[in-house]
Amino acid sequence: MKRTTKKIKKIKKDLSDRSYHSRHKRQALKILKDIESVKGKTDNKIIELANKYAKDVLGSKKFAPWLYVYSAINGEFVEGWIPDNYYGRILVPKLKGNYGKIADYNSLTNKFFNCSNFPDIVYFSNGLWLSTRYDVLSKTEALNIINNEDSMLLFKTDNSSQGKGVHFLKKEDLTIEYLESLGNGVLQRYINQHPFFREISPNSVATVRITSVINNRGEVSINACYLRVGRNFDTHVKSSSHIRIPVNITTGELDEYGYSTKWLKINEHPDTKFIFKDKKIPHFDKFLSTTIKFHKMVPFAICIGWDMIIDINNEIQIMEWNGSHNDIKFSEATQGPCFSNLGWDKLWKEN
Repeated sequence: MKRTTKKIKKIKKDLSDRSYHSRHKRQALKILKDIESVKGKTDNKIIELANKYAKDVLGSKKFAPWLYVYSAINGEFVEGWIPDNYYGRILVPKLKGNYGKIADYNSLTNKFFNCSNFPDIVYFSNGLWLSTRYDVLSKTEALNIINNEDSMLLFKTDNSSQGKGVHFLKKEDLTIEYLESLGNGVLQRYINQHPFFREISPNSVATVRITSVINNRGEVSINACYLRVGRNFDTHVKSSSHIRIPVNITTGELDEYGYSTKWLKINEHPDTKFIFKDKKIPHFDKFLSTTIKFHKMVPFAICIGWDMIIDINNEIQIMEWNGSHNDIKFSEATQGPCFSNLGWDKLWKEN
Protein backbone atom coordinates (compact mmCIF):
# COMPACT_ATOMS: atom_id res chain seq x y z
CA MET A 1 0.00 0.00 0.00
CA LYS A 2 2.79 2.42 0.97
CA ARG A 3 4.67 1.55 -2.22
CA THR A 4 1.56 2.25 -4.33
CA THR A 5 0.95 5.58 -2.60
CA LYS A 6 4.58 6.57 -3.14
CA LYS A 7 4.34 5.62 -6.81
CA ILE A 8 1.16 7.67 -7.28
CA LYS A 9 2.80 10.69 -5.65
CA LYS A 10 5.78 10.36 -7.98
CA ILE A 11 3.53 10.18 -11.04
CA LYS A 12 1.65 13.29 -9.90
CA LYS A 13 4.91 15.15 -9.30
CA ASP A 14 6.30 14.13 -12.70
CA LEU A 15 3.13 15.29 -14.45
CA SER A 16 3.15 18.56 -12.53
CA ASP A 17 6.82 19.15 -13.37
CA ARG A 18 6.25 18.39 -17.04
CA SER A 19 3.34 20.83 -17.22
CA TYR A 20 5.28 23.51 -15.35
CA HIS A 21 8.37 23.35 -17.53
CA SER A 22 6.32 23.07 -20.71
CA ARG A 23 4.49 26.28 -19.78
CA HIS A 24 7.77 28.08 -19.13
CA LYS A 25 9.24 26.81 -22.39
CA ARG A 26 6.31 28.19 -24.38
CA GLN A 27 6.56 31.55 -22.64
CA ALA A 28 10.32 31.82 -23.09
CA LEU A 29 10.27 30.78 -26.75
CA LYS A 30 7.52 33.31 -27.50
CA ILE A 31 9.62 36.08 -25.97
CA LEU A 32 12.68 34.81 -27.84
CA LYS A 33 10.74 34.98 -31.11
CA ASP A 34 9.76 38.60 -30.40
CA ILE A 35 13.35 39.57 -29.62
CA GLU A 36 14.71 37.78 -32.69
CA SER A 37 12.15 39.48 -34.92
CA VAL A 38 14.14 42.68 -34.32
CA LYS A 39 17.66 41.52 -33.44
CA GLY A 40 17.89 38.52 -35.73
CA LYS A 41 18.40 34.84 -35.00
CA THR A 42 20.47 33.99 -31.93
CA ASP A 43 23.78 32.40 -32.89
CA ASN A 44 23.68 28.59 -32.71
CA LYS A 45 26.92 28.57 -30.72
CA ILE A 46 25.21 30.63 -28.02
CA ILE A 47 22.24 28.25 -27.99
CA GLU A 48 24.63 25.31 -27.63
CA LEU A 49 26.38 26.99 -24.70
CA ALA A 50 23.01 27.57 -23.02
CA ASN A 51 21.99 23.94 -23.55
CA LYS A 52 25.29 22.66 -22.16
CA TYR A 53 25.16 24.97 -19.14
CA ALA A 54 21.57 24.00 -18.36
CA LYS A 55 22.40 20.30 -18.50
CA ASP A 56 25.85 20.26 -16.88
CA VAL A 57 25.49 23.00 -14.26
CA LEU A 58 21.75 23.20 -13.54
CA GLY A 59 20.96 19.53 -14.03
CA SER A 60 18.60 19.54 -17.01
CA LYS A 61 18.17 20.96 -20.50
CA LYS A 62 14.62 21.98 -19.53
CA PHE A 63 16.19 25.04 -17.92
CA ALA A 64 17.70 26.21 -21.22
CA PRO A 65 14.83 28.25 -22.78
CA TRP A 66 15.14 31.17 -20.38
CA LEU A 67 18.89 31.14 -20.96
CA TYR A 68 18.12 31.63 -24.66
CA VAL A 69 16.11 34.73 -23.79
CA TYR A 70 18.81 36.18 -21.54
CA SER A 71 21.41 35.49 -24.24
CA ALA A 72 19.30 37.06 -26.99
CA ILE A 73 18.94 40.25 -24.94
CA ASN A 74 22.70 40.44 -24.32
CA GLY A 75 24.03 39.05 -27.58
CA GLU A 76 26.10 36.51 -25.66
CA PHE A 77 25.84 33.70 -23.12
CA VAL A 78 26.96 34.48 -19.57
CA GLU A 79 27.55 31.85 -16.90
CA GLY A 80 25.74 32.35 -13.60
CA TRP A 81 22.27 33.20 -14.89
CA ILE A 82 19.30 31.65 -13.07
CA PRO A 83 16.46 30.53 -15.38
CA ASP A 84 12.99 31.49 -14.16
CA ASN A 85 11.74 27.90 -14.05
CA TYR A 86 14.84 26.81 -12.12
CA TYR A 87 14.10 29.57 -9.64
CA GLY A 88 10.47 28.53 -9.30
CA ARG A 89 10.90 24.77 -9.18
CA ILE A 90 14.22 24.37 -7.38
CA LEU A 91 14.97 27.53 -5.44
CA VAL A 92 11.59 28.74 -4.18
CA PRO A 93 10.86 25.47 -2.29
CA LYS A 94 14.38 25.39 -0.84
CA LEU A 95 14.81 29.05 0.01
CA LYS A 96 11.28 29.76 1.23
CA GLY A 97 9.18 26.62 1.56
CA ASN A 98 5.62 27.72 2.24
CA TYR A 99 6.70 30.74 4.27
CA GLY A 100 6.97 33.02 1.24
CA LYS A 101 3.28 32.48 0.48
CA ILE A 102 2.44 34.47 3.61
CA ALA A 103 3.01 37.58 1.50
CA ASP A 104 -0.08 36.64 -0.54
CA TYR A 105 -2.33 37.28 2.46
CA ASN A 106 -2.74 41.03 2.75
CA SER A 107 -4.30 41.04 6.20
CA LEU A 108 -1.05 39.70 7.71
CA THR A 109 1.05 42.65 6.58
CA ASN A 110 0.93 44.67 9.79
CA LYS A 111 1.51 41.59 11.94
CA PHE A 112 5.03 41.52 10.53
CA PHE A 113 5.84 45.15 9.79
CA ASN A 114 3.59 47.27 12.05
CA CYS A 115 4.40 50.52 10.31
CA SER A 116 2.95 53.37 8.26
CA ASN A 117 4.87 52.49 5.09
CA PHE A 118 1.99 50.41 3.79
CA PRO A 119 -1.07 52.40 2.62
CA ASP A 120 -3.44 49.92 4.29
CA ILE A 121 -6.75 51.20 5.70
CA VAL A 122 -8.76 48.10 6.65
CA TYR A 123 -8.63 44.38 5.93
CA PHE A 124 -11.42 41.98 5.01
CA SER A 125 -10.61 38.41 5.98
CA ASN A 126 -12.87 35.37 6.24
CA GLY A 127 -16.00 37.45 6.78
CA LEU A 128 -14.41 39.83 9.28
CA TRP A 129 -13.50 43.48 8.93
CA LEU A 130 -10.23 44.26 10.72
CA SER A 131 -8.41 47.47 11.53
CA THR A 132 -4.66 47.69 10.89
CA ARG A 133 -4.29 47.00 14.64
CA TYR A 134 -6.41 43.85 14.19
CA ASP A 135 -9.46 45.02 16.08
CA VAL A 136 -12.57 43.29 14.74
CA LEU A 137 -14.85 45.94 13.28
CA SER A 138 -18.55 46.05 12.61
CA LYS A 139 -19.56 47.00 9.08
CA THR A 140 -20.52 50.44 10.34
CA GLU A 141 -17.15 50.91 12.04
CA ALA A 142 -15.31 49.80 8.91
CA LEU A 143 -17.34 52.21 6.80
CA ASN A 144 -16.65 55.07 9.22
CA ILE A 145 -12.90 54.48 8.87
CA ILE A 146 -13.24 54.40 5.09
CA ASN A 147 -15.26 57.62 5.05
CA ASN A 148 -12.40 59.46 6.76
CA GLU A 149 -10.14 58.76 3.77
CA ASP A 150 -9.68 60.61 0.49
CA SER A 151 -12.00 59.93 -2.42
CA MET A 152 -9.81 57.56 -4.46
CA LEU A 153 -9.15 54.13 -2.95
CA LEU A 154 -8.13 50.71 -4.15
CA PHE A 155 -9.01 47.21 -3.02
CA LYS A 156 -6.44 44.49 -3.54
CA THR A 157 -7.51 40.86 -3.22
CA ASP A 158 -5.32 38.18 -1.68
CA ASN A 159 -3.08 36.38 -4.16
CA SER A 160 -3.26 39.31 -6.57
CA SER A 161 -0.36 39.48 -9.02
CA GLN A 162 0.67 41.06 -12.31
CA GLY A 163 -1.86 43.84 -11.75
CA LYS A 164 -4.80 41.43 -11.52
CA GLY A 165 -7.13 41.56 -8.52
CA VAL A 166 -6.69 45.32 -8.10
CA HIS A 167 -9.89 47.40 -8.05
CA PHE A 168 -9.90 51.21 -8.15
CA LEU A 169 -12.87 52.73 -6.35
CA LYS A 170 -14.33 56.11 -5.54
CA LYS A 171 -15.28 56.36 -1.88
CA GLU A 172 -18.68 57.83 -2.64
CA ASP A 173 -19.57 54.92 -4.93
CA LEU A 174 -18.53 51.93 -2.83
CA THR A 175 -20.56 49.90 -0.35
CA ILE A 176 -19.43 47.42 2.26
CA GLU A 177 -21.41 44.72 0.48
CA TYR A 178 -19.55 45.35 -2.78
CA LEU A 179 -16.16 45.21 -1.06
CA GLU A 180 -17.11 41.94 0.62
CA SER A 181 -18.10 40.49 -2.75
CA LEU A 182 -14.50 40.94 -3.92
CA GLY A 183 -13.26 38.45 -1.32
CA ASN A 184 -10.42 38.57 1.19
CA GLY A 185 -8.09 41.50 0.77
CA VAL A 186 -7.01 44.97 1.80
CA LEU A 187 -8.42 48.42 1.16
CA GLN A 188 -5.60 50.89 0.55
CA ARG A 189 -5.18 54.62 0.08
CA TYR A 190 -4.37 55.86 -3.39
CA ILE A 191 -0.74 57.00 -3.33
CA ASN A 192 0.12 60.47 -4.59
CA GLN A 193 3.46 59.68 -6.16
CA HIS A 194 6.50 61.93 -6.31
CA PRO A 195 6.50 64.34 -9.31
CA PHE A 196 9.45 62.46 -10.85
CA PHE A 197 7.26 59.39 -11.35
CA ARG A 198 4.16 61.39 -12.26
CA GLU A 199 6.10 62.89 -15.16
CA ILE A 200 6.76 59.40 -16.54
CA SER A 201 3.40 57.86 -15.74
CA PRO A 202 0.72 60.45 -14.85
CA ASN A 203 -2.32 58.14 -14.84
CA SER A 204 -1.00 55.24 -12.75
CA VAL A 205 1.33 54.92 -9.78
CA ALA A 206 4.75 53.66 -10.83
CA THR A 207 6.48 50.82 -9.02
CA VAL A 208 10.11 50.47 -8.04
CA ARG A 209 10.78 46.72 -7.81
CA ILE A 210 13.78 45.90 -5.62
CA THR A 211 14.97 42.32 -5.21
CA SER A 212 16.80 41.55 -1.97
CA VAL A 213 18.43 38.46 -0.48
CA ILE A 214 19.18 37.67 3.16
CA ASN A 215 22.06 35.35 4.06
CA ASN A 216 22.64 33.03 7.02
CA ARG A 217 24.31 35.86 8.95
CA GLY A 218 21.20 38.02 8.67
CA GLU A 219 22.82 40.38 6.17
CA VAL A 220 20.58 41.76 3.42
CA SER A 221 21.92 42.50 -0.04
CA ILE A 222 20.26 44.43 -2.87
CA ASN A 223 20.58 42.24 -5.95
CA ALA A 224 18.41 43.88 -8.61
CA CYS A 225 16.14 46.83 -9.28
CA TYR A 226 13.89 48.06 -12.04
CA LEU A 227 11.15 50.63 -12.52
CA ARG A 228 7.70 49.58 -13.75
CA VAL A 229 5.43 52.19 -15.27
CA GLY A 230 2.02 51.95 -16.87
CA ARG A 231 0.67 53.24 -20.16
CA ASN A 232 -1.59 56.29 -20.36
CA PHE A 233 -4.67 54.07 -20.63
CA ASP A 234 -3.85 52.14 -17.41
CA THR A 235 -5.33 52.86 -13.98
CA HIS A 236 -2.47 50.85 -12.46
CA VAL A 237 0.65 49.04 -13.63
CA LYS A 238 -0.18 45.75 -15.33
CA SER A 239 2.12 43.04 -16.66
CA SER A 240 0.11 43.01 -19.89
CA SER A 241 1.09 46.59 -20.77
CA HIS A 242 3.88 47.82 -18.48
CA ILE A 243 7.20 49.39 -19.44
CA ARG A 244 10.22 48.24 -17.42
CA ILE A 245 13.46 50.15 -17.01
CA PRO A 246 16.53 48.64 -15.28
CA VAL A 247 17.85 50.73 -12.38
CA ASN A 248 21.42 50.89 -11.10
CA ILE A 249 21.29 49.31 -7.63
CA THR A 250 23.91 51.67 -6.23
CA THR A 251 22.99 55.06 -7.69
CA GLY A 252 19.31 54.73 -8.63
CA GLU A 253 20.06 55.89 -12.16
CA LEU A 254 17.76 54.62 -14.89
CA ASP A 255 19.27 52.63 -17.71
CA GLU A 256 19.37 54.34 -21.09
CA TYR A 257 16.85 51.78 -22.37
CA GLY A 258 13.58 50.41 -21.07
CA TYR A 259 11.71 47.39 -22.39
CA SER A 260 8.26 46.84 -23.81
CA THR A 261 6.06 43.84 -23.00
CA LYS A 262 7.70 42.14 -25.99
CA TRP A 263 11.12 42.69 -24.38
CA LEU A 264 12.13 45.16 -27.09
CA LYS A 265 14.35 48.13 -26.25
CA ILE A 266 12.91 51.64 -26.13
CA ASN A 267 14.63 54.85 -25.02
CA GLU A 268 11.51 56.75 -23.98
CA HIS A 269 8.02 56.17 -22.64
CA PRO A 270 5.76 55.57 -25.67
CA ASP A 271 3.02 57.92 -24.39
CA THR A 272 4.66 60.63 -22.28
CA LYS A 273 7.92 60.63 -24.29
CA PHE A 274 9.89 60.68 -21.02
CA ILE A 275 13.52 59.92 -21.95
CA PHE A 276 15.19 57.42 -19.60
CA LYS A 277 18.83 58.36 -20.12
CA ASP A 278 20.50 60.45 -17.39
CA LYS A 279 17.47 60.22 -15.09
CA LYS A 280 17.83 59.22 -11.45
CA ILE A 281 15.23 58.01 -8.94
CA PRO A 282 14.89 60.61 -6.15
CA HIS A 283 15.79 59.60 -2.59
CA PHE A 284 17.00 56.22 -3.80
CA ASP A 285 18.88 55.70 -0.54
CA LYS A 286 15.51 55.56 1.22
CA PHE A 287 14.40 52.72 -1.03
CA LEU A 288 17.54 50.75 -0.18
CA SER A 289 17.43 51.34 3.58
CA THR A 290 13.71 50.49 3.72
CA THR A 291 14.29 47.25 1.82
CA ILE A 292 17.09 46.18 4.15
CA LYS A 293 15.14 47.11 7.28
CA PHE A 294 11.98 45.27 6.28
CA HIS A 295 13.63 42.15 4.88
CA LYS A 296 15.23 41.60 8.28
CA MET A 297 11.70 41.43 9.73
CA VAL A 298 10.79 38.47 7.49
CA PRO A 299 14.08 36.54 7.19
CA PHE A 300 12.31 33.23 6.50
CA ALA A 301 11.82 34.32 2.87
CA ILE A 302 15.38 34.35 1.55
CA CYS A 303 14.65 36.31 -1.64
CA ILE A 304 11.93 38.97 -1.81
CA GLY A 305 10.68 41.35 -4.48
CA TRP A 306 9.51 44.66 -2.99
CA ASP A 307 7.11 46.95 -4.86
CA MET A 308 7.61 50.48 -3.58
CA ILE A 309 7.25 54.13 -4.51
CA ILE A 310 8.03 57.48 -2.90
CA ASP A 311 5.13 59.86 -2.36
CA ILE A 312 4.78 63.64 -2.59
CA ASN A 313 5.97 63.90 1.03
CA ASN A 314 9.17 62.01 0.17
CA GLU A 315 8.03 59.01 2.22
CA ILE A 316 8.43 55.43 1.03
CA GLN A 317 5.16 53.59 0.42
CA ILE A 318 5.21 49.81 0.00
CA MET A 319 2.43 48.47 -2.20
CA GLU A 320 3.32 44.84 -1.57
CA TRP A 321 6.10 42.38 -0.88
CA ASN A 322 6.48 39.28 -3.04
CA GLY A 323 7.80 36.45 -0.93
CA SER A 324 7.08 33.43 -3.09
CA HIS A 325 7.92 33.30 -6.82
CA ASN A 326 8.95 36.92 -7.28
CA ASP A 327 10.05 37.88 -10.77
CA ILE A 328 13.78 37.50 -11.43
CA LYS A 329 13.86 36.87 -15.18
CA PHE A 330 13.74 40.51 -16.26
CA SER A 331 16.58 41.46 -13.92
CA GLU A 332 18.62 38.42 -14.91
CA ALA A 333 18.23 39.32 -18.59
CA THR A 334 19.01 43.03 -18.22
CA GLN A 335 21.29 43.25 -15.17
CA GLY A 336 22.36 39.72 -14.41
CA PRO A 337 23.75 37.46 -13.34
CA CYS A 338 22.29 38.88 -10.14
CA PHE A 339 22.79 35.85 -7.86
CA SER A 340 25.97 34.20 -9.16
CA ASN A 341 27.88 34.34 -5.87
CA LEU A 342 25.22 32.54 -3.80
CA GLY A 343 25.72 28.94 -4.87
CA TRP A 344 22.11 28.62 -6.01
CA ASP A 345 23.18 26.77 -9.16
CA LYS A 346 24.15 23.79 -6.98
CA LEU A 347 20.96 23.44 -4.94
CA TRP A 348 19.27 21.12 -7.46
CA LYS A 349 21.74 18.42 -6.39
CA GLU A 350 20.12 18.34 -2.95
CA ASN A 351 16.77 17.13 -4.34
